[in-house]
This record gives sequence, structure tokens and C-alpha cells, in this order.
Amino acid sequence: MSEKNPEIEYEGRKYLRIPVKTHVIKNGENIIEIVEKYATPLLKKDDILFVTEKAVAICQNRAYPVKSIKPRPLAIFLSKYVTKTKHGIGLGIPETMEMALRECGVLRILFAACVSAITKTLFKRKGDFYRIAGYRASSIDGPTPNTIPPYNEYVVLGPLYPDKVAKEISKKVGVDVLIVDLNDLGGKILGVSDKKIDKKKMFMILRDNPLGQSREQTPIGIIRVI
Repeated sequence: MSEKNPEIEYEGRKYLRIPVKTHVIKNGENIIEIVEKYATPLLKKDDILFVTEKAVAICQNRAYPVKSIKPRPLAIFLSKYVTKTKHGIGLGIPETMEMALRECGVLRILFAACVSAITKTLFKRKGDFYRIAGYRASSIDGPTPNTIPPYNEYVVLGPLYPDKVAKEISKKVGVDVLIVDLNDLGGKILGVSDKKIDKKKMFMILRDNPLGQSREQTPIGIIRVI
């Protein structure tokens, strides 16, 4: 379980964020069946369900063992210039850069790299690479020691069609659903089951990443007004 405060206040209302523990999800499993098994017994009327992008991506067979990825020379070269931080390696190893090249295309990654090099040098500005390369590059999760096995040795891509997945889950469980990309630095709401859902509000309620970022094994959560 996450050690973070399960309660948060936003715009004068209090919300309870309930982490839902599951088994270790494997490539190709059915995310709807997982949600039905673990979350449905806990749901109440007017709850909002949220599912991590990593769980959805794994169910879409978008998780790859690092050893199975063979980086091309360009990936090896470009990865040397990516800044590595304590928060994650990003595209800073050849294997994650290789997946970015596959996901985004060589021309887009090269253009992003060139612009980033220029703006860093001339204006000391960071972040242009990911702004240009797009979400498919920034959503790539590399292997980290604190990730639950076996995904501490995997590269996981971002999920496909998050809105569609959210709608499919919502249809089964009967509450609004979010697909979220959260971490201790922030994140975003990737998919919603209903366009009327206020993404900004939902992000503010989840902004402290209540599911945690280590080995909590809680890829699903519930938002409940209290």
C-alpha cells in the first residue's frame, strides 16, 4: 500500500483515494477482467475508478524485456546525450531510445534531438525534446530497481487508445473511469470514459500520486467523495 495520505481536499470538498491491490499483471491479460475482479467489490455509486497507464499498456502487450531489444547504432548514439536523473532513466539507455525510434519514427526523434540541442545551448531551456517527440516518447518507462519484478528489467510503452479503454471499463463497472499517468513529479490524465469529465480537476485530486511509485502493486484506485 502507498504510505501517502489517502485523503485530499480540493475546491472545498474532501476526497478519499483508495488504492486497489492486484496480482502482478502479465503481458496480454484482460484489463477489464482485472478491474472487475479486484475493484468492483469495493465500488460505490458515484465513485470514480482510475487505472494506471502501465497496467493498461502491459495488458496491450506493450511491455518488452530489456534483453529482447536490440538497439541500432543511432539509438546508442542518441541515448548518450539524454540527461539521466534520480527520477528515472527516460530515454537515457540504448534500449529505451530504440523503442522511441520505433514508436515515433527516426525523423521525428532526430528533429526533436536537434531542436533540443540548439535550445539547450543557446537558451538553457530544457524539455523541448519531449515536447517535439510527443507523448509516445515521454511515456516510455525504462527499467528501474524500485519497480516490481519482472518489470524492473522491462521497457514499457505508453498505452494505446486510452479513451477507448476507459469507456470499455466504464461500461462494465458502471462508474466513470480514468486512465492516468502519474508519478511523484506530476503526470496527466490520459483517458476518460466521458468527455464531460474535468481532467484538470481529476489531476488535482490525484496530483500527489496516491498509488505510490515503487512496489505497492496497486495499479488501480478509487476516488470517493467523503
